[in-house]
Amino acid sequence: MSAHENSDRLRKTLGYASSSPPKLPTSSRQQASSLSSPDTLQNTFPGPPEASLPSTSPEIPLRQLGARHSRPTLRSPRLLPSQPPADNEPLSPAKRKAVAPLNLESPSKRPKKDSEPPEVAPQPKKLIPFPEKPAVIEEREGDIEFRVVNNDGKRESTIILTGLKCIFQKQLPKMPKDYIARLVYDRTHLSIAIVKKPLEVVGGITYRPFHGRQFAEIVFCAISSDQQVKGYGAHLMSHLKDYVKATSDVMHFLTYADNYAIGYFKKQGFTKEITLEKSRWMGYIKDYEGGTIMQCSMVPKIRYLESGRMLLKQKECVNVKIRSVSKSFEVHAPPAQWKNGLTKIDPLTIAAIKRSGWSPAMDELARAPRHGPNYNQLLHLLNDLQNNSNAWPFQQPVNKDEVLDYYDVIKEPMDLATMEEKHEKDLYPTPEDFVRDAKLIVDNCRKYNNESTPYAKAANRLEKYMWSKIREIPEWAHLEADYGGK
Repeated sequence: MSAHENSDRLRKTLGYASSSPPKLPTSSRQQASSLSSPDTLQNTFPGPPEASLPSTSPEIPLRQLGARHSRPTLRSPRLLPSQPPADNEPLSPAKRKAVAPLNLESPSKRPKKDSEPPEVAPQPKKLIPFPEKPAVIEEREGDIEFRVVNNDGKRESTIILTGLKCIFQKQLPKMPKDYIARLVYDRTHLSIAIVKKPLEVVGGITYRPFHGRQFAEIVFCAISSDQQVKGYGAHLMSHLKDYVKATSDVMHFLTYADNYAIGYFKKQGFTKEITLEKSRWMGYIKDYEGGTIMQCSMVPKIRYLESGRMLLKQKECVNVKIRSVSKSFEVHAPPAQWKNGLTKIDPLTIAAIKRSGWSPAMDELARAPRHGPNYNQLLHLLNDLQNNSNAWPFQQPVNKDEVLDYYDVIKEPMDLATMEEKHEKDLYPTPEDFVRDAKLIVDNCRKYNNESTPYAKAANRLEKYMWSKIREIPEWAHLEADYGGK
């Protein structure tokens, strides 16, 4: 008997009419609906026609099925309910799993929902434009370099020191040439030079450090006249400060500046107020007649080559803070009344002006002149007197430690530095007030010193120069007659 015939005989024994599976009777459908238990699954098949009970396979726990399959499956699709449950019929847990589709994708692979906000790209940091001086650009491009040299006997050092000596002698004509050469080649002095290829010196500073006393004296400082206004001087001083801090214990600079160099040193952080103890520097540095002693104290945590960029960032931070608390940066549209031409209006009718707290009194104060009408002319005259070669004894107040009885003889002292302070405070409202103090300087000098002394001679020449400058201003011509003989 063939295998095919055996298969047909088996079908007839089981009650199959043909090769197609039999239709499930109604009682079997009801039994299938009872297969919703979440704990077990019964595989039920109809028995032979004479059997009254269905044959039941052993119970298989669902958790074991789940270990092999992601979800349980039935052998015959006809065991599923033919009709969906009614709306008011609660779903059993097994039915909920069958109705609700499972999303087996991992959260990282699921498509993003439209409700999720798109990722915002981080805002790029705002770049603050920093205007660089030509000296900085030339150093970066290799056109110039800064070298620290001393008289160590090397050929290049000697060439650079000789170039510095020539620049100092040319830019400081009143200084003896042999004195400049002696200090530049002195082995106790150091120099920092701006060098162009090949070994062309265009400027530099010679200084002497005093180790253990934490200060250094700047002896000479000059830039070649054809290389100025490029920022060489400021960049040179920044290099010097950073180098000295990194290689020694020096934290202070002292220098004697003439009237033409005071402005430069002020820009580099120097001041006329000497806070360093005299016991530390007195007697160690050269005292120049006609020069003004100035001091610069360095900040340990500052890199002076980056100080300009740092100050620019601080300025930007201040502006940001101002914009956060003020509306001064806003530009408002002009008043509507001015559409047809300018007409006079009350400023307080403009809402923005009223909110700012402005008042007419504030406007009058802002329009008032800052200084008196003679301020600028007197300032020029004072600068001329300070820069005169005969003004060297009168630049600063007389030191009572050096001239013990001076203030016993002179009851009303005066000097050019005191006149400068009074002028800045607008204490010279008229030219007469200015001339009165200037005359007091020369009269005190003649009173204390003999006429044959260089001090008295310098006072006479300075007074003569002052009257020559006053005669150039017609409105002041009467001052010489009023005060010249007194």
